Amino acid sequence: MNRKILWMGVLFTAALAVISCQKKTRVKGVDLSVSFAEATLSDNLMTDVTYKWKTGPDFKPFDRDYTIFVHYWHDSNLIVGDDYTPDVPTSKWEKNKEYSLKKRIYIPAFIDEFDPQFKGEETLRLSSGFFNPFDRTGKSQREVLSKKLKVLPPPLGTPEVIYESGWYDLEINRDSPLKQWRWTAKEAKCIVDNPKRDALLVIRGGVNLEVVKDQKIIFKINDLVLDEFVPDQGLFEKSYAVKKEQLGDKDEFFLTIAVDKPFIPAKAMAGSKDDRELGIMVALVYFR
Repeated sequence: MNRKILWMGVLFTAALAVISCQKKTRVKGVDLSVSFAEATLSDNLMTDVTYKWKTGPDFKPFDRDYTIFVHYWHDSNLIVGDDYTPDVPTSKWEKNKEYSLKKRIYIPAFIDEFDPQFKGEETLRLSSGFFNPFDRTGKSQREVLSKKLKVLPPPLGTPEVIYESGWYDLEINRDSPLKQWRWTAKEAKCIVDNPKRDALLVIRGGVNLEVVKDQKIIFKINDLVLDEFVPDQGLFEKSYAVKKEQLGDKDEFFLTIAVDKPFIPAKAMAGSKDDRELGIMVALVYFR
């Protein structure tokens, strides 16, 4: 199989590689450094990232609470948006302090290795700073950091995920928290390359709690149950450190996503003409 995966498809413990992301700040007395858990960044990669904000002796306290924007751009395309509200509101930030946060990001597959202009690597521009989410003019945005990051294709042998049966077509809604997803039927299967080593599996998705109450989700690797759970919120993200023994000895294995209570929107929702049998929404299946 080639390395390309369908969109749907965030960590191995690695020595922390610090990418120096310092730039002269545009907010007086504030600096930001960023470090990644991976020594080498690639696309189709899930990794931990740590944002460290440091205030100096010349820091002038904020008079309001700002949201922090973190954008990863490839040319004019926003590849990853990782905006967040800091644990300590910015109105409470003090001089000579450090405010850090570790998050998980997913860098989707965006590199075209078959492009004649491709030179073996691509560049993402990391841009971060502050903005007021209630200001619709965009004038409140103040950039603190702008840094170029080198991104390589995934290494040879990175498993490919193929959505084999029980999947509906891709749906996109940029105003939705999931952005894009596929519905499963009652049961959906993926065929996944077996790396014959320990690996990380992440499944991100959502359920319709208003239509189906206490819907159980079941994940299986081959015929063995990996997990069963009932989401208590509409969105979920599950991570599993999968041992190579769980994958079997074949070159591929089956990943099954199933539910105990599928539903048909036309029968469960007033005004709907959708007669599909639906399970859950899946935005990402990551295995690496």
